[in-house]
Amino acid sequence: MCGTPFWGIAAAVACAYFAYSGYTQLRDDDFYWQHGWWAVMTWAVWVVLLAGLASETRCWRERLFLGLLLANFALGFVLAAWSGAPSSTVRVGREISLALWILAALASLRTVRWQTAAAPQDVSS
Repeated sequence: MCGTPFWGIAAAVACAYFAYSGYTQLRDDDFYWQHGWWAVMTWAVWVVLLAGLASETRCWRERLFLGLLLANFALGFVLAAWSGAPSSTVRVGREISLALWILAALASLRTVRWQTAAAPQDVSS
């Protein structure tokens, strides 16, 4: 991901989409969180996948990005597994998730390194 513009931009777009989705849920006072076993298992698979990907990172910016995603998916796992969570706790969870998505989008853009062409050298003497 580090040094390749495509993956950094693609991750930023995906994170921005999820941030917008989280924002609309907060705006509409929709704090419901799925609590079925499939939802819990899906969150768990994402947590394990991201923990595994974290060991394959090449730079600190990519580690930061994956760490933010891991924190967000761990939060999702906890809130999916905790079916008796008070609505105020779920609202705070949604707010934290929104902040994590925004930070992850910004962190993914930090992984992008634009390749610039070297300025031509003056050969006249």
